[in-house]
Amino acid sequence: MASVALAGCGKGGQAPAGDTGDIAKVAAANGIEKSNLKLGFIKLTDIAPLVVAKEKGFFAEEGLNVTLEPQANWKVLLDGVVSGQLDASHMLAGQILASGAGIGAKTKLITPFSLDMNGKGVTISNAVYEQIAASLPKGPDGKVIMPVSASVLKPVVAKAKAEGKPFKMGMVFPVSTHNYVLRYWLAAGGLNPGYYLPGDAAGTTGAEVQLSVTPPPQMPSTMEAGTISGYSVGEPWNQAAVKKKIGVPIIVDPDIAGTTADKVFGMTEAFAQKNPKTVQALLRALIRASQWLDADGGKNRAEAVKMLAKSNYVGADEDVLLASMTGKFTFGAGDTRDTPEFNMFFKDGASYPYYSDGIWYLTQMRRWGQIVEAKPDQWYMDTIKSVYRPDLYDEAAKALVAAGKAKAEDFPQTDGYRTYTRKAIDGVSYDAHHPAAYAASFAIGLKDGQKVTPAGVK
Repeated sequence: MASVALAGCGKGGQAPAGDTGDIAKVAAANGIEKSNLKLGFIKLTDIAPLVVAKEKGFFAEEGLNVTLEPQANWKVLLDGVVSGQLDASHMLAGQILASGAGIGAKTKLITPFSLDMNGKGVTISNAVYEQIAASLPKGPDGKVIMPVSASVLKPVVAKAKAEGKPFKMGMVFPVSTHNYVLRYWLAAGGLNPGYYLPGDAAGTTGAEVQLSVTPPPQMPSTMEAGTISGYSVGEPWNQAAVKKKIGVPIIVDPDIAGTTADKVFGMTEAFAQKNPKTVQALLRALIRASQWLDADGGKNRAEAVKMLAKSNYVGADEDVLLASMTGKFTFGAGDTRDTPEFNMFFKDGASYPYYSDGIWYLTQMRRWGQIVEAKPDQWYMDTIKSVYRPDLYDEAAKALVAAGKAKAEDFPQTDGYRTYTRKAIDGVSYDAHHPAAYAASFAIGLKDGQKVTPAGVK
């Protein structure tokens, strides 16, 4: 029945718009518990696996009739998943982890799939760049030598303080990758980004640089208005600043903390338990989409950009999207560089939900006080295994191999811990097997036994 239904789906198994009859037949043949699904997303390029799975017909081939619905911000998106208005969604890894750590959504969330690795940058306003430009080291070609330390911002921050003005930067959510990467960069350069009091969403206790929440698509306009002097965000909103000539990307995330997984595909644990075959169908489609995105050195990226540029997805100009989606990154006019690690969807295990990737976020939550007390290594292990589900990913991968749609060697053979070879900007090595010691090892950050109080760290 499935093969007959797919025969009517057209080239590549993609059902024509509105042709839900064939999809329903495939769903019935595959025992799909819920065929009509609403998946949420924020307008960022790392929604690419979801968009590709929809546009290339991978969802349809699995008997899934998927609607992708943009959300106003990460809080609205989280509420949609928790309430069941969204079946699953493009999510921040930190949202999943916060639920497991008991500091986020009370409803248990899980992720069986990583949407991408890297893909974030830090952009500063033209006004700030003009103040630091002369101090930036340059090569024989006149270009700035990367990576740039946040220490170059110290005179600017000191000047703002002397004038009685806080130096402000934006990030997208308190438990976002962007928050932790920006904090990591600032602290590595000797600038304190502040600590979180219990139940505090601002995280500005003791801050030399104040960080505030701004939805990703609003980052450029917020900086242009002077509300913030820079920001940490995913693409295409760093490139948008370049296009509008209002800011300069100063560093990309592989050069900050090394390789960091970014967004995940998240859902409630209850949804996964109630709809196991639906979840497997979603994962098979998303794995295929991620493989397509990274196939043959990224030969499909230009086509993916055309999809993402549509107004119902990211809605950015194609040239802005191309500036970071093809193995290169544009830092400014005439300064486009090779950045093959910047945006990965499948290669190097980018789609695999590694325990070690999630543990890194947990260490940063503790470092800045979101996790109030120091935790032993076992707590990190137990917490990550309660919300990261590589077992579900492995099941989908095996099904694709059995169906001849993937090769066994395409997938990592792992215990859930990635080998990290990329150096962090501060030279601190990350050992996911000893997270407690790692979390307490930074010059700026909470140590064992320390807590954040209104008077500062005690």
